Amino acid sequence: MSYTRTEPKYYEFYRSASIGRALMDSLDELIQDGVITPQLAFKVLMQFDRATTETLSKHVKFKTSLKGHLSTYRLCDDVWTFFVKNPSFKIEGGELVQADKVKIIAVKSEQATAAEAKAKQPNAG
Repeated sequence: MSYTRTEPKYYEFYRSASIGRALMDSLDELIQDGVITPQLAFKVLMQFDRATTETLSKHVKFKTSLKGHLSTYRLCDDVWTFFVKNPSFKIEGGELVQADKVKIIAVKSEQATAAEAKAKQPNAG
């Protein structure tokens, strides 16, 4: 019998946010100056991916509704990407946020993945 250890997936798309880009720029500078190794920079980025994913999933708990023009969407490797033009977000409490365009990336949560795996298991009996 073989056992496999499943590690949670941490996605790298938070690196493209302003804080992620700033971190990568700083790490690049430290590598160029010989202060850290590329291997250490990679470990820092992996920790950033994990911490960002876990923090957002545990601490951001609000609902919003979205209206806009869905211009493009795609599904690749269980990751949905939506491009919406002229989005209007109505946040809990009534605040309205508008923009020219927005890119939304949606991934399965650990809970959804675990429930899906459990549903696929044959019933023991």
